Amino acid sequence: QVQLVESGGGLVQAGDSLRLSCAASGRTFSTYTMGWFRQTPGKEREFVAAIKWIGGTTYYADSVKGRFTISRDNAKNTLYLQMNRLKPEDTAVYYCAASRKQQSIVLLTSMWDYDYWGQGTQVTVSS
Repeated sequence: QVQLVESGGGLVQAGDSLRLSCAASGRTFSTYTMGWFRQTPGKEREFVAAIKWIGGTTYYADSVKGRFTISRDNAKNTLYLQMNRLKPEDTAVYYCAASRKQQSIVLLTSMWDYDYWGQGTQVTVSS
């Protein structure tokens, strides 16, 4: 049974940094693409970043490029999202997700491309 468990959310001020973690278990994720999405009330989950577990190829939404960094620790089976220079518009529930699709990472930006999801962690950025 696949489990994705996020942690690291919280309340910060604009300009601060925060690192989210996602502990993955239940299978080998070596062929998966892992992603981070975020969601605000009334909106669909929005793509933030993705990484190929093997090889480490990354892809980012334009809104976070240059501020956020996605990474993974193979030994710990953990996915990370380092968020710097946070803005109030980054406020959302952040979810990690895993996709079994073998397509190019740039094509895996829809929530419907992902098969497994964590429970989410709230990030609130005050102005």
